[in-house]
Amino acid sequence: MRLGGWVHRSRDLGGLVFLDLRDRAGLVQVSFDPGTAGQDVCSLAASVGSETVVLVEGVVAERPAAMRNADMSTGAIEVRATALRVAGPAGTPAIPVARGKGEQLPAEELRLRHRYLDLRRDELQRNLVLRHRLLQRTRRFLSDAGFLEIETPILTKPTPEGARDYLVPSRVHPGEFYALPQSPQIYKQLLMISGYDRYFQLARCFRDEDLRADRQPEFTQIDVEASFVGQQDIIDIAESMMSALWQEGESPFPEQRVRRMTYADAMERFGIDRPDLRYGLEIEDVSDVFRAAGFVVTRTALDAGGRVRGIRVPGGAALSRKQVDELEAVAKSAGAVGLLRLKRVNGVLEGPPAKFLSEGAADALGLQEGELGLYIAALDRASSPALDKVRQEVAQRMRLVPPAVNEFVWITDFPMFEQAENGSLTAMHHPFTAPHPDDVGLLEHEPWRARAQAYDLVLNGTELGGGSIRISDPLVQSRIFGLLGIDEATAQVRFGFLLEGLRAGAPPHGGIAFGFDRITMLLAGATSLRDVIAFPKTTAARALFEGAPSPVPVEDLLDLHLHLESESA
Repeated sequence: MRLGGWVHRSRDLGGLVFLDLRDRAGLVQVSFDPGTAGQDVCSLAASVGSETVVLVEGVVAERPAAMRNADMSTGAIEVRATALRVAGPAGTPAIPVARGKGEQLPAEELRLRHRYLDLRRDELQRNLVLRHRLLQRTRRFLSDAGFLEIETPILTKPTPEGARDYLVPSRVHPGEFYALPQSPQIYKQLLMISGYDRYFQLARCFRDEDLRADRQPEFTQIDVEASFVGQQDIIDIAESMMSALWQEGESPFPEQRVRRMTYADAMERFGIDRPDLRYGLEIEDVSDVFRAAGFVVTRTALDAGGRVRGIRVPGGAALSRKQVDELEAVAKSAGAVGLLRLKRVNGVLEGPPAKFLSEGAADALGLQEGELGLYIAALDRASSPALDKVRQEVAQRMRLVPPAVNEFVWITDFPMFEQAENGSLTAMHHPFTAPHPDDVGLLEHEPWRARAQAYDLVLNGTELGGGSIRISDPLVQSRIFGLLGIDEATAQVRFGFLLEGLRAGAPPHGGIAFGFDRITMLLAGATSLRDVIAFPKTTAARALFEGAPSPVPVEDLLDLHLHLESESA
C-alpha cells in the first residue's frame, strides 16, 4: 500500500526506525527495518524531522501483542515500509504540533501567527470536521423542510443595524460606498415579498463592533425566513433544527417543547434576558422588608423610585468577609454603588443593615439558617445587571453549576423599544420587528410600553439566536421609523427599497438567525470561537497569519478616490 502524510513523531532504536505518520484521518505507525526496506531507506527515515511530508510504500501487518498501543485507533497494526520519499521537507516547526501529556499549548497569539501549524492539531481538526457535519446537517434539515437556499449580496447598501458597517469604496462611482452586510435582514424580507416563501442561507455577516473576546468581526449565521407564519411556526421550525444539530453533535436536546419565559419575567427573576437556568439564586424583591427601616441607603433608593432586590446564597454565611468583598467588587464593576449583605447565623440576622430591621426580618427576607443575602438598593437599570453578574459569580464560586446539563429557554415578548433618559427611543432588536398585536394601540401614546413579536433561544446563559415576526404593513413600518426619529426623507434614503417592496404587497412573514460559530463552539466543547473557525481574527480584529489589516499603497487609494489625512495634510 501507499501512504502520504506528516511525520508526527520519530524514534530511532539503533537501526530500527519508527515514524508515526499523520493525516486528517489519524495516526499510523510505520516501521523501517534494514532487512525489509534496506539501509538507505532506514537512514533516510532516521533523518527526517517532525512535520516533514513523506510518501511511504509498504505492507500492513499486525503488531506484536506486547507492542500494541491502545491509545491509537490503529494501535494494533503498523505499516512495514519498503520505500520512502520526502515530498515536503520541513524546517523546525515554529510551534509544536505533537504535544506530550501535560504539555501546555503555546500562547494563542503565537498559534494564530502560525495558524497553518496550529490547524494540524487533532483538537482543531476534530472541531472543523464537526463544523462541516453541522453545516451539512443544517442544509439537509432545511432543504427537507421545503426551504430554498438563496444567496444574498455581500456588497450591500449601508443601513446601520446597531453596529458599525465595514465600508467598501466604489472605484467606478467616486465618493460612493458599499457596505458588507451585518445580516441579510432586508434581503430576506424582499424574498418573502417576491414569493419565495421559505428561504435559508448559511450567511457570512460582518460587524465593525468594539472588541470583545466572544465576537469575531466576520461570522456565519443560520439565516431563516418564512411567509404566512406566526411566532409559534418559527419556534417549531427552530426547535426541530436545533434538535437535529444537537443530535449531530451527540449532545442531548429536550424531548418536550423548550420552556418559555417572557422578557419581563427573565429580567425580574434573573436580571438579564439570557438567564442561565442550571441553578437557582433567583432575584427577589425585598423592598417591603426595608420600607419601614431607617437605613439611609435603602430609604434613599426607595424614595427615588428604586427597589431593594437580591439573592439568597445557600451556605453563604460561611463565606469570609474578603470573599464577600470580592462579590461586591463584581457588583460595582457592573455599575452598582455597593452590595448590602445579611446572613442568618444561629437564628440571628447579622450584617450592617440588621440593626435597622424589625424583629422577624430574617423570616420576611426568606433567609434560612446559614444563608447569605446579597442585596442592591437602586433603580432596576442599575440593580439588574449587577445582580446578574453577582449571581453568576456566586454560582461558580459555590460550585452550583451542574456539569453536562443543557437548559434551553425561549425568551419572548421583548419590548419594541429601549428608552433613553432623554426620552428618545431605539429599537430593542431592529426596526423591522412587528409589534405585539395587543400593544399596537400603545404606539400612539406610550410606545415605550409596547411589546414586540420577538423571541430569543438561550442555552445555559448563552444566546444561540433570535428572531421576530416582521412588519408587513408599509404604514406601520413608516410609523416605527418615525418613533425612532427617522424622518421620511432619511427613511427613503436608507430603506426606500424595502418600503417600495412592502407597498407591492407583502405576506405576513418572520424568521430567525442563529450564531453558527457559537453553536459549533458549544457542541465541540471548545472555550473560544477561534477554536472552531479555520482562520479567525484576534480580539484586536487582526489576522496575524497574513498580517491583515495592512496599509495600502497610495496609488491604490487614489484609484478608489480616497486620500488619507496624513497624505493630504
